[in-house]
Amino acid sequence: MKQSVAAERKNKMKWEENVRKVVPYIPGEQPREKDVIKLNTNECPYPPSPMVEKAMEEMQYQDLRLYPEFPEKTPLAAHLAKYHHVGEEQIFIGVGSDDVLSMAFLTFFNSDRPVFFPDITYSFYDVWADIYRIPYEVRPLDKNFRIRKEDYIGKNCGGVIFPNPNAPTGVLMELSDIEEIVKANSDNVVIIDEAYIDFGGTTCLPLLEKYDNLLVVRTFSKSRAMAGGRIGYAVGNEKLLRYLNDAKYSVNSYTMNRPALRLGAASVKDEAYFQEICGKIVRTRERSEKELAALGFTFPASYGNFIFASHEKVRAQEIFERLKEKHIYVRHWNKARIDNYLRITIGTDEEMDALFAALREIIA
Repeated sequence: MKQSVAAERKNKMKWEENVRKVVPYIPGEQPREKDVIKLNTNECPYPPSPMVEKAMEEMQYQDLRLYPEFPEKTPLAAHLAKYHHVGEEQIFIGVGSDDVLSMAFLTFFNSDRPVFFPDITYSFYDVWADIYRIPYEVRPLDKNFRIRKEDYIGKNCGGVIFPNPNAPTGVLMELSDIEEIVKANSDNVVIIDEAYIDFGGTTCLPLLEKYDNLLVVRTFSKSRAMAGGRIGYAVGNEKLLRYLNDAKYSVNSYTMNRPALRLGAASVKDEAYFQEICGKIVRTRERSEKELAALGFTFPASYGNFIFASHEKVRAQEIFERLKEKHIYVRHWNKARIDNYLRITIGTDEEMDALFAALREIIA
């Protein structure tokens, strides 16, 4: 009897042999407590545009019984096209930039050659490569955490992707270097993830006029303060986006919900508020760099809404744990090369002052 039960259990587990296994992406912790200073997920510390609030108030709940429009046929697509001075057929909209990037991996990285991306970068890239069975190679950043353009030129690769500015380092690559990479990979799609470009640096969108193998990805989660709305988009040439839409509509035809489409359009219309918020975050970042340097931290110059910092005497793990005890959350990775660094999201001036006070106590 015992043997038959054991055999039955063994047989029940055979299905696991055919499961697609992958090590998942782990996002920053979302604490349930209300009295925390949350500087660990690069969210915007300010609310969305007042126009978004007004659009929410004008929404009719009964409209939720209807399927949403296809994203590329909506006012959101029209506003984004006008904002970036491109055609509406050059805009692809998804459920956050993660959805856009996932579809791009599935669509464009379809050869037996490896996709290239940095060894220190957005940690979702290798997850998508694994889940879609895409071969990949990581190219090490240099000692100053910079992407070396030579690692992506003249190589037998099947595609290139990296953020600019890079994350979690905040380091920016010059537009001329990006163009060299795009030009050298004319037989591959090159994806530039510009999640943080609104906080510093020059966008590579102008390169779209010269290169048909370039895809630029953006998000509403950072500079537009709409992480909860889950809106991301890509800009590229019309043919590139047709392939992307073919893949998307083969997976899920109704990817964007009605509220997100409407609220996103309201956000894009309010350019003055957008510029105001970005300016406030940049000014706070610059002040925070001075404060952290005075406390003995070192970090590369950041072009994002965060700082990637290491202390000369106190280990990052200890700082991370002691800040958490004080209900201040920052991001720490137990990974090679960056295990002694903390990524600190830029909050309000009041939140950053509380962080500095806690750090003085910890370091002292």
